[in-house]
Amino acid sequence: MSTAIQDIGAIREKWAEGVVETVDFRGEHTVEVKLDSLAAIMAFCRKEAGFDLLLDMASLDHFGEHPRFEMVYELATINDSKHLRIRAKVAEDEEVPSVVSLWAGAEWHEREVYDMMGIRFKDHPDLRRILMWEGYPFYPLRKDFPLAGRPSEMPDVAFSDKAPLEGGPFVTSAGAKGPVRREPRSREID
Repeated sequence: MSTAIQDIGAIREKWAEGVVETVDFRGEHTVEVKLDSLAAIMAFCRKEAGFDLLLDMASLDHFGEHPRFEMVYELATINDSKHLRIRAKVAEDEEVPSVVSLWAGAEWHEREVYDMMGIRFKDHPDLRRILMWEGYPFYPLRKDFPLAGRPSEMPDVAFSDKAPLEGGPFVTSAGAKGPVRREPRSREID
């Protein structure tokens, strides 16, 4: 079985134009690829490199930059012998190739990314909202979505008042000294 470093070498060799950069940091291996090479590289990772687990899939919003979004895939083997992170930048008007045909568990991950960020997946078998209701016009995890939320005309589904964030259990203390004191749980120490 190959190592993650050998797999990265094979990816660089086969898709020289499709690889933007590779990063090895503290034993974690990351490959940033161009979106048009993503489908082929993910298929290689699953079918040839032996990454049988899609551990996680996430999206990032780089509001103010172009391309605005980024997809991040965390891959591993069942025996936990190797891990690989694949990243790809995505413009607002682009579709990401679905990886559901490679890892069935990606179906709900892709639906959540679509629902929360508005990133569409090409060839997804059932791309519809998973957390918000159909017809909801906004994407709550985008950086331009207001923290206070947006008014809703569906009071039975979502409240229409502002969310009470100040002093809440998930709100950091921005003025506190040091990262430990900024954590919400540090208020319990005082």
